[in-house]
Amino acid sequence: MKLSRVQVLCIMCSLFLAAVLFVPAWASTTDTHSALPGTLNYLEGQAQFGDQSLTSQSVGHDALQVGQTLNTQDGKVELLLTPGVFLRVGSNTSVKMVANSLTNTALDLQQGHIIIEVDDIYKQNDIRVQAGDSVTRLLKAGLYDFNLNQNVIRVFDGKAAVLENDKKAVLKGGHEIPITDQAKVKAVSFDKKDYEDGDLYKWSSLRSDYLAEANIDSAQNYAMDGWYGGGWGAGWYGPGWYGAGWGMGLGGWCWNPFFSAYTFMPMDGIFYSPFGWGFYSPGWVHRAPIYVGHYPHTFSATNVHAWGGTNHYALNHGYAHGVYTGRGAARGAFHAGSAFRSGGFGGRGGMFHGGGFHGGGFHGGGGFHGGGFGGGGHGR
Repeated sequence: MKLSRVQVLCIMCSLFLAAVLFVPAWASTTDTHSALPGTLNYLEGQAQFGDQSLTSQSVGHDALQVGQTLNTQDGKVELLLTPGVFLRVGSNTSVKMVANSLTNTALDLQQGHIIIEVDDIYKQNDIRVQAGDSVTRLLKAGLYDFNLNQNVIRVFDGKAAVLENDKKAVLKGGHEIPITDQAKVKAVSFDKKDYEDGDLYKWSSLRSDYLAEANIDSAQNYAMDGWYGGGWGAGWYGPGWYGAGWGMGLGGWCWNPFFSAYTFMPMDGIFYSPFGWGFYSPGWVHRAPIYVGHYPHTFSATNVHAWGGTNHYALNHGYAHGVYTGRGAARGAFHAGSAFRSGGFGGRGGMFHGGGFHGGGFHGGGGFHGGGFGGGGHGR
């Protein structure tokens, strides 16, 4: 069949657009930010990577390297781990980076208090935390609290596997386990509301809110007219999505200069943080319950009004106890992770499948062997 000149031109245009749309996001050279496991995403107060003091200029640029220890004094820090996973570090805390690949991510909490928010996790991920004599592997989207000040591991939402004193336990949402050298350890339930007024919990909730609003801003602008007028090309304001190397459709980090932070950007569907804030893909951002506004924002943990604008999750009447249950929240009460996916542009759920304990330790990746960190990762 002979094609007309118009048909040939249409096909050529379609091929050109397809090629441009699938250019890797990291090909942009208009911004120097980089998103790798350990990247600094927010700094409040005093902190160091090893002997390097951190400043506001370090945000989005500097990353905690393998073998380095993050130390905080009177301040807090937020780091990126794998796409959709945020590490939040409290005051007077030391945490060491043991492994920092996408398929083998390991931390050693040496003192203090950390909270890990997991909005998305895949079977290729192997995220582990050593605290005292315990080693914990995160299995599902959720909220995980490691507190050496109280010698306890709490799972607010999600599921984790804990190896302590050669004893194995599965820790589900609403349960905690002591960090102890005793031979017997047992998970017990706790009332989440008893800890939702904690300083690091409240701070983490507000940071999650702020980043969810950054996601809405980025997704809306991408959905409307590309990266701020330039489409998929020279007009990008930054390097776009990081972490898309998992394969088309798996989402990653997106730098938003108006919020001065990376936010999580799903490639399909809607994902919910354990605090209830939605992270929207560009194709589903029309479902967002708030409009953010495209102008500079500044985070403040003491005054949400200082963020800019008046429309914030945390000021909504549906916000209570650090959790948003208002318009747009999934099911009123929810669990972190993927609410749904359309299947139209790659994508998949945010939950972990497979894994767990087999034999004497964790297998199917870097895993745990004995009482410490195993090597490797899942491989690709």
